[in-house]
Amino acid sequence: MKLLLVAGEFPPMQGGLGDFSCRLATALAKQGCDISAFVPSAAVPCEPLPFPVLPRAGRWGWQDLARLAGLARRYDLVNLQYQAAAYAMRVPIHFLPLVCRVLGVPLVTTFHDLRVPYLFPKAGRLRAEAIRGLLRSSAAAILTNEEDLEAARMIAPATRLQLVRIGSNVEPAAFDADLRLSLRRQWGCREDATVVSYFAFLNASKGALDLVQAAAKLRAAGVDLWLAFIGGQTGASDPSNVAYAQQVQQAIDELGLRERAIFTGYLEPAALSAALYASDICALPYRDGASYRRGSLMAALAHGLPVVTTTPAVNTPGLSEGENIRLVPPADPAALAAAIAQLATDASERARLSRAAKTLSRRFAWDTIARETLDVYTAVMTERGHKRASKAET
Repeated sequence: MKLLLVAGEFPPMQGGLGDFSCRLATALAKQGCDISAFVPSAAVPCEPLPFPVLPRAGRWGWQDLARLAGLARRYDLVNLQYQAAAYAMRVPIHFLPLVCRVLGVPLVTTFHDLRVPYLFPKAGRLRAEAIRGLLRSSAAAILTNEEDLEAARMIAPATRLQLVRIGSNVEPAAFDADLRLSLRRQWGCREDATVVSYFAFLNASKGALDLVQAAAKLRAAGVDLWLAFIGGQTGASDPSNVAYAQQVQQAIDELGLRERAIFTGYLEPAALSAALYASDICALPYRDGASYRRGSLMAALAHGLPVVTTTPAVNTPGLSEGENIRLVPPADPAALAAAIAQLATDASERARLSRAAKTLSRRFAWDTIARETLDVYTAVMTERGHKRASKAET
């Protein structure tokens, strides 16, 4: 089976969809899959990968769709990694199911979320229809979390739907106590200070402003607290992140936290892993609740960080308040501050949560994710073969 993976962003571009696509394709290639990746022209790999990378897409316009159509005919199956922002909110990518149907090549779409695309001014209901159309016209759809799976069942009950988790996009490096101490010194932190990390783009849905407000409360209460914003701030795909990042920076200044805020900027994987290890607590106050679709959460768990995040919007198997994570209500800086304060003064509780986080993260190994994804591909190709055989008999 020859597979073509389509990704709207890809390393060295910054973005969770790109990181996921690279890790998935690598894991599939290691399992013997003949896979190639069609990615933006800016995504020229910095190091060799175990599969061909085809950096040929521009701004995901009609020419790119035509270019993709010319390429897709050479493959047995196409897997679209979809998130609206990764395709610049453009219309053409939503016609890929039609292109694949004309070519006779099945399309599997992996939805990283079900947020509707902007498309163009006054698009109105067409925005939601773009998502519905993708779901209904794909041979199969892969969802990464329970809430999206339930929504997809309502939208496209006739489509083959499968839940496949994402994993950590950051491979945990070996823990190095000396490197941890060195980084904290570079940041200007005292050894006994509490460093709270935030690992996500500065996006309104991820609650960075809530964390800044919580930090201000803790500092006013005398807690020796530092905020470490680890990794890139705005990413390559979502322009709304820039305006929100400015709001966060303004709040840091207004609340007197500038000397206590660390911004590492974009880091290579090994350095990023080291920076996560240098923190004591990871705070991820998502406004829409914690979800396994969040790569930042998966990375924090994989690094064994004690995590304070927000209560999931739906039942999320495995996440258990007080057992392997601390959960607070969304958009509640006071509750966030209280949870962080409790962990800051209880080293044994941090250590217990750390062990539990690592145990939970083992459920999301990349070889498992690749195998479950490959099972979807195989089911689609088997069904296609049965349909062809039935037509031949008639």
